[in-house]
Amino acid sequence: MSILFSPIAIGPLTLANRIVVPPMCMYSATTDGHATDWHLQHYGSLALSGSGLIIVEASAVAPEGRISNRDLGLWSDAAAASMADVLKRIRAFSDTPLAVQLGHAGRKGGRDGISDDTLPPERGGWELVAPSALCYGGAFPQPKALDAAGIRRVVDAFAAAAARADAAGYDAVEIHAAHGYLLHQFLSPISNKRDDEYGGSFENRIRLPLAVFTAVREAFPKSKPVGIRISGSDWVEGGWNVDESIRFARELDRLGCAYIHVSGGGLSLDQTLHVGPGYQIGMAAQIKQAVAMPVIGVGLITEPAQAETIVRAGMTDMVAIGRGILFNPRWPWKAAADLGVSIRGPIQYVRSRPHGSPNLFIKE
Repeated sequence: MSILFSPIAIGPLTLANRIVVPPMCMYSATTDGHATDWHLQHYGSLALSGSGLIIVEASAVAPEGRISNRDLGLWSDAAAASMADVLKRIRAFSDTPLAVQLGHAGRKGGRDGISDDTLPPERGGWELVAPSALCYGGAFPQPKALDAAGIRRVVDAFAAAAARADAAGYDAVEIHAAHGYLLHQFLSPISNKRDDEYGGSFENRIRLPLAVFTAVREAFPKSKPVGIRISGSDWVEGGWNVDESIRFARELDRLGCAYIHVSGGGLSLDQTLHVGPGYQIGMAAQIKQAVAMPVIGVGLITEPAQAETIVRAGMTDMVAIGRGILFNPRWPWKAAADLGVSIRGPIQYVRSRPHGSPNLFIKE
């Protein structure tokens, strides 16, 4: 029997299987953060994939927290309503749980969603904020260091976005503390050079991310899970590392975090990593040994047998299939066929099953 296709609970939400579609930015929203027809097409397609959970791309909690001017937003009721309509239309044909990732880009924001160029003020650019006035590098401008009032606004923005996510109909929330964005910037000693209660020691550097988690957990219904995504390592000497990730994960576990999604890097242009199949699973496995909450692993997981082995060996509880599911939005169908299990699918597509898999589909 396949463990990849066995159910799992993340807090109060039970998933049909352990295949997760991770958040992947589409840069296709309007400039005021509203969803478009692309999001209906994109997430509607993924909702028929057979995955256990779909996490909608990073949605900015504030206009100045956008990665680009084409990011989805949850900083306004109108932006939330645009995605609520998408969710309502998807749920007319799929009951796959849909989560959303709440994010703030910090010093890695202010990009043009089409060209990826830096946006100057005359083209709608905005001032970037960060823990410290340190530029990410390249063409990114120098950010402004957040003061105490600015930090409070960040916490409040995450909480307000979580409430809007609930109103929009999302089943879960994931806090983005990975890939060099604002919360990761506070975690890492490379980007956080503060000398107040938010910088310096490990305990100080995790203070804002923990405050954000607590505020989101309070704003989002207890009947729905709140998880988090982290970079397990900066892959830079002297940066955030796996040992600190384990300590941080234990604190989140204690606060009732529903799951932790372990990715890596993104904070520094100096990062050195060796990419290969499952290259980030080792970090996730170490964190899994230290916490009670479920762990999602990600990173060049491309083959069903590989995914099955990772979960069966207890390295992670779930696997996230990103680029692979963009290329093949029916990746879970293939995995089910390869592993000899049945999977729910739309009756309209039942005739597509391979000849060698007569019992592939359980009709909706």
